[in-house]
Amino acid sequence: MKKAILLVVLLTLVAFVSGAISAAAPPKAATTPAPAAPASTKPAPPAKLEKFTGDIKSVDAVAKSIVVVKGKDEKTFGVTADTKITKGKEALKFEDLKAGLNVKIEYKKDMDKNIAVTIKVSAPKAAPKAK
Repeated sequence: MKKAILLVVLLTLVAFVSGAISAAAPPKAATTPAPAAPASTKPAPPAKLEKFTGDIKSVDAVAKSIVVVKGKDEKTFGVTADTKITKGKEALKFEDLKAGLNVKIEYKKDMDKNIAVTIKVSAPKAAPKAK
């Protein structure tokens, strides 16, 4: 019987102490602000552009992408609203691209996708004249 009374008294004491601890005011937050990150004097370097030259194999108007092939190497490029498409000094639209055109593409890698930054369409090479 004494053990039961002692157990009840201890449980009651623990309940009161834990209640008092949880009701205590939380510690004040530090009033000093965290140090600011040092300002960078150089802007982040732009993403390095890679180049690829070849012939357009196919154009996907829905996905706004083109597939360019050079020999056995084939790459797919996404075309955005920011992509500059030119032929000489003349600006072209995405709709002007078609299979068979020779292009030089500068692109950047975005994760696993190639995003075209510039597409330069060159005149198709003329077949050598037979003598």
